[in-house]
Amino acid sequence: MLVLSRKPGEAIRIGDDIEISVIEVRGDTVRIGINAPRNVPVFRMELLAEVAKTNLESVKAAPQAMDVLKTLLRREDDSNGGDPK
Repeated sequence: MLVLSRKPGEAIRIGDDIEISVIEVRGDTVRIGINAPRNVPVFRMELLAEVAKTNLESVKAAPQAMDVLKTLLRREDDSNGGDPK
């Protein structure tokens, strides 16, 4: 990992088309501005971590949901005498 020091008003360029500018430093908080092409996704890491966590929880819940769905379908099938509607 490359670590650089920048002051407010200074910037870093990545490649030909991405620029990261330090806007403000206040206590523990650093405000940055990012200029990048629209086709370059820019995400905050905590949001990506939250999405990954939610996706993992969904995958874990899916087998349980499938079991419930199978049970409900069996009950409906049994109540119709085994004949599909």
